[in-house]
Amino acid sequence: MRVAGFGYRADATLNALLDAYARAGSANALATATDKDTPLARSFAHATGLPLILIAPATIAVQPAALSPHAPTRYGGRSLAEAAALAGAGPRAQLVMHRVASSDGMATVAIAQGVTQ
Repeated sequence: MRVAGFGYRADATLNALLDAYARAGSANALATATDKDTPLARSFAHATGLPLILIAPATIAVQPAALSPHAPTRYGGRSLAEAAALAGAGPRAQLVMHRVASSDGMATVAIAQGVTQ
């Protein structure tokens, strides 16, 4: 399963999320932190037709994702997009697309591939 993890700034738009997703590639599901479960995140899931997986910030913080100077401490300073993709895709998942920003820089998306047993 391929999971698109995403993050966005408070004033991001649906177009920013869709732009970042188009730049990153396709997935079977979306994932983000539970504290990003907003109408915007729900609209993004609806617009893509993909299920939304919500990940606890504590789980985000321990993922082997890139450090990001913009990431809050509740995410362990990790890229939310990359960490959510990895957590959503399951144990031993691998990033197949590191975080990609929307053209306006307001949203990021990364893709992880889950490992089949």
